[in-house]
Amino acid sequence: MEQQLVNLLMFIIPSLITGAVAYLFFREHVENESRRRDYLIQKDLQKDALPMRLQAYERLSLFLERIKPAKLLVRVNPTSSSKEDYESLLIANIEQEFDHNLAQQVYVTDQCWSITSTAKNATIQMIRKVALSDKVNSADKLREVLLTDMIDKRAPSDAALSFIKEEVSNLW
Repeated sequence: MEQQLVNLLMFIIPSLITGAVAYLFFREHVENESRRRDYLIQKDLQKDALPMRLQAYERLSLFLERIKPAKLLVRVNPTSSSKEDYESLLIANIEQEFDHNLAQQVYVTDQCWSITSTAKNATIQMIRKVALSDKVNSADKLREVLLTDMIDKRAPSDAALSFIKEEVSNLW
């Protein structure tokens, strides 16, 4: 009886070892195949998403260029001599441009969108601050003071444009 038990163990132990090795091998193989499949899916998604992301960065760059006060003031002419009307027209133009590009936030990082939004708000605040000045009494004077101020300092959108350029360079 004891000999039969030893013989039985001599058959069972190698079978168990072979089964365990086979199990570990197949488990590793399945995991590798799963990672490979995920990698290929991600690679295909990136191939399709990269052009869309680049287009979003381009559109945000264009937006930031268009809201630079020097370019905005040349493009948007006052409809009356009232500084309040012109201030409202400039701000409405900026908001309209921003609204037109709202969907781009899906394709860029949260930080990039936040910086772009901050640049927009800073530009609006700059226009409002100048419009509140006592030395500004007409739309033409508002344009003049805004342009003069831009000679001495950078537009708020310049920092956002630099950030976008940096972020796009990191995509490669």
